[in-house]
Amino acid sequence: MKNEEIIITLPLPNRVLSPNSSIGSRGMMFAKAAASKRYRRIARDTVNHECIDSAPWYEMEVSVTFLHKEKRRRDQDNAMASLKAAYDGIVDSGLIPDDDYEHMKRQPPTFGIDKRHPRVEFVLKRIR
Repeated sequence: MKNEEIIITLPLPNRVLSPNSSIGSRGMMFAKAAASKRYRRIARDTVNHECIDSAPWYEMEVSVTFLHKEKRRRDQDNAMASLKAAYDGIVDSGLIPDDDYEHMKRQPPTFGIDKRHPRVEFVLKRIR
């Protein structure tokens, strides 16, 4: 069971979830909170939909691929930070106890192009 692996697909994170997104007003603060809550719920529901019988896992490796509509230079650090709500949603699903480094080993993101279906693909690989 240790080499178990699942792939989940989420929409690209909302722009306001990027650390570069400015929260210059109270309205933007609420918009960011709402987007974070929504993305967290989507991640949780997507993992729960997989019906993983071996859960909870103690440790996993996470590889992420961002597929955008157009080719541009992308910032890996900002991309990873924009996924914080998704990692929290994975924890909320009960698949893993926490999203700290002891439990979730994150690989640097990769980027690709899919003009018709932009998305983020997570490969969750059980370590133990």
